[in-house]
Amino acid sequence: MSGGTYSTYDLRIRAVRAVVDECLPVTVVAQAYGTDRSTVHRWMARYRRGGDAGLWRRPVSGRPRKLRGVDGDALRRIVLAPASDYGFETDFWTTRRLVQVFQSQLGILVSKQTVMRRLHEAGLTYQKPEREYFELSEEERQEWIQSEVPRIRAAVRRHGAILYFQDEANVSLTALLGKTWAPCGQTPKQGVTGKRGGVSAQSAITPRGELLFRLHDKRIASQEVIDFLSQMLTHHRRRHLVVVMDQAPPHVSKKTSAYIDSQPRLHVFHLPKYSPDWNPDEKVWNHLKHQELKGHQAKTKAELKTLTETKLARMSRDRELLRGIFFRCCIA
Repeated sequence: MSGGTYSTYDLRIRAVRAVVDECLPVTVVAQAYGTDRSTVHRWMARYRRGGDAGLWRRPVSGRPRKLRGVDGDALRRIVLAPASDYGFETDFWTTRRLVQVFQSQLGILVSKQTVMRRLHEAGLTYQKPEREYFELSEEERQEWIQSEVPRIRAAVRRHGAILYFQDEANVSLTALLGKTWAPCGQTPKQGVTGKRGGVSAQSAITPRGELLFRLHDKRIASQEVIDFLSQMLTHHRRRHLVVVMDQAPPHVSKKTSAYIDSQPRLHVFHLPKYSPDWNPDEKVWNHLKHQELKGHQAKTKAELKTLTETKLARMSRDRELLRGIFFRCCIA
């Protein structure tokens, strides 16, 4: 929300519940959600007065609106339905498409600016969607919540264990480019290497914002997963670890499973298939690639490995950043 003037209803709910249910300090929640402490305190006051309903955006006075017949719920029903239901080729909504729908179906002629304002007031923001795989099974995910989550919590309590979510990623030599200011009509240039390749990496994050990581010069296979799990056990010599990871082949191979079975302090659980959105560690890589390494100038794998290690080490020292990353994940 940083840099903007609107907060969504969902964001306000999640922020308040982080304070109420997770007992996180207001300062930590404010930083995690890109706002200031006074705003979070104001949301808390509204929540105490009216519960969840108190966090809805309040109506304001003014001239009657052209879209006064379309309330927030009606607007949300339109936007949350696929745009293809209204005759468009793809499922994505733009203000231009909404203007066309209002004109063709409701006979209301409005500007894109008006539509944008009403979208914000309805608690909607313009976002890049996360991938959701066609193969995803919602039944399997719900079964996982009902059966595996209690087992994970029980293992943490029984062994006094530290809970980690693990994931791996490939960091590419081809940098992601951000935006910058330039004269109108003159597209700026950014030098990048034309070489292919990258660095493989693994990391694991805890709810408290602890981050462990390991870099590799080759593709991650079973042995690399075992090496990282061994590193985690060595880092916590006297503690049990509960590690949640996805079902990638190196994670469920016979070799990896045999190693896990041989370690009495290691308890591994696997996420449902095709559920990267349920892994908080996935957000670590998203932050690294889109923030820390955006527009990087590494020209070789060696330079990229050094740069990636430096950035991850810096992130590992920023507990507030990592706690925010963890608790923005829906499963957290």
